[in-house]
Amino acid sequence: MTENPTPMLSRPYVRMGLIAGGAALATVLVMSLYSSISHRKAEARQTSFKLVDLDEKTVDPAQWGKNFPRQYEAYQRTSERYGTKYGGAGSEGMPTSRLKEDPRLVTIFDGYAFAIDFNQRRGHAYMLEDQRNTKRVTTKPQTGACMHCHASNTVAYREMGIQKGAPGSLDEAFASPNAQSQLMAGFEAISKLPYADATKLVKHPVACIDCHEPKGNSLRVTKPGFIRGIVALANSTEPVPHLPSIEKWRKGDRSTPYDANRDASRQELRSMVCGQCHVEYYCGPKTTLFFPWNNGLKVEQIEAYYDAYKFADGHRFFDWQHAKTGAEVLKAQHPEFEMWSQGVHARSGVSCADCHMPYVREGAIKISSHQVRSPLLDVARSCQTCHRFPEEELKARVTAIQDRTKALMDRAEDAVVQLINDTVAAKQAGVEASKLTPVLELQRKAQWRLDFVNAENSMGFHAPQEAARILGEAIDYARQGQVVLRDLGAPKVAKK
Repeated sequence: MTENPTPMLSRPYVRMGLIAGGAALATVLVMSLYSSISHRKAEARQTSFKLVDLDEKTVDPAQWGKNFPRQYEAYQRTSERYGTKYGGAGSEGMPTSRLKEDPRLVTIFDGYAFAIDFNQRRGHAYMLEDQRNTKRVTTKPQTGACMHCHASNTVAYREMGIQKGAPGSLDEAFASPNAQSQLMAGFEAISKLPYADATKLVKHPVACIDCHEPKGNSLRVTKPGFIRGIVALANSTEPVPHLPSIEKWRKGDRSTPYDANRDASRQELRSMVCGQCHVEYYCGPKTTLFFPWNNGLKVEQIEAYYDAYKFADGHRFFDWQHAKTGAEVLKAQHPEFEMWSQGVHARSGVSCADCHMPYVREGAIKISSHQVRSPLLDVARSCQTCHRFPEEELKARVTAIQDRTKALMDRAEDAVVQLINDTVAAKQAGVEASKLTPVLELQRKAQWRLDFVNAENSMGFHAPQEAARILGEAIDYARQGQVVLRDLGAPKVAKK
């Protein structure tokens, strides 16, 4: 009788071989994984390339792009044409006329350049081109102050400042006292120039140097209007819990003025660099451009500052005199920073860049996208990092807020237009001008509030309750004006 042979896998030398082979394979896999992790870590540390030397004179973003190719590529994509229902962050496709979309605005802005030309905003790549070509500039001569937020002008300001006698050279660091003197002197001088002359001093829309320090690439603010405006806000008594560095500075000895580039955190600067331009400000010939933040950032606080402000001729502040009624009215610019400041995202520490420049990964590298645009176009990165809901649900919530704001804004526009038309009818009927004074004041208040929301580019999303409050007041003031006219016995314009 023969014995059964030992199974192959049961033989000791085979088992030892398999174990050795498995161990070798595991070692190879572990080493490959370690190599991959090490490579990725090294790749993640290499976020930029030192190919060219950047300094305070390097304005051309293409030069910065040699060291920061990923950011520059995304920056260039702000030229891509796209749209959202209400414009999102302000970058739409081919520019369309808002006056054609909403003819009521022609009545509201009558006598002002916005009644001539008012287009949908496009991406950052177009900001200088669109300003140069708008009829608001080509048919209505403007000042160089308009260039403050539409061009990369830090170097132009400093060069002009040196020409005007400011000390030092362009080689000095931006934060140095000499550089700051150059900046402010040049800002004052260029703001007074005719726009046609001022725009010849710049070549690029907002660029890397406006928001980044060239040696270390750290964030910074460079626009003179913001630098002065944030100091005025810090010196006010208005609570700003969303800007903790200001609250901290207020508790100190205040021996030196608040300086965002010294005192603000990086997260605060991720909003402040946007707040250099996406704000309300005065930009006209009667005085140097300024941010009206001395009382705070709310619509009525800005209004109070304007009401108390006197031009050099002693007259109170107004942007223009309405052509139909004669009211001295106010024009809001684009107060995104102010409206964001009143919303839950600001209170929660969410910056502008978190939503409009969300973090993206390219391989192992994590960078902030420089394709500045509406968060609705990248919900996964902009919204879902915090809000764990399906994309369609989040979009539906945004749409609901914006639709409700738009409906309320339509009612406010109707109310303001009706007040204007009724005022015109009263003037034509011979109502004394002195008796119309309170009506014109109510138009100023109503129109200012309506325009504050209309000019702000989130259609209420940045602060839904605040937007609704402001529009409710706009409607109320307009209707109050109509009541005053009724009590004067003035005729009403017949409804069509």
